[in-house]
Amino acid sequence: MSDSEKLKAFGQENAPVHYVETVIVKDGVACDVYSFDEDNTRDLAVVTVRGGEHTPLQKVLSGVTTTEGYVSGRGALTVSTEDGQQIAHVDFDENNQGAIVVEVGQIMQWTAHPDEDLVFYEVCVPPYEDGRFENLSE
Repeated sequence: MSDSEKLKAFGQENAPVHYVETVIVKDGVACDVYSFDEDNTRDLAVVTVRGGEHTPLQKVLSGVTTTEGYVSGRGALTVSTEDGQQIAHVDFDENNQGAIVVEVGQIMQWTAHPDEDLVFYEVCVPPYEDGRFENLSE
């Protein structure tokens, strides 16, 4: 995403945000990090997953809320318990949009459709810090 394409506001409340940095999570997965201008209790990541790729399998270790939501493209979010019980598997596209709160102790992974990139957002309360997630796989 070029600088001119970076978000200036986010969500239904149109909250002002500013771009901080882009982090390459792994090959095929890039994360644009944003701060909320008027709310330091949360932060925002907008993640692009190239077609056919997936995010690392991640366990949520800390935080009050971790909200995962659809932005564009096609793909799925799977959320499960530590013992492998699937809690949710949601296929997202322009006809099925939404968000899911992932609880501490749950495991999540986004997967892009083979033929289309997926863009999703993640809002962390409090803001993300190293150690919030544990990568269980690439």
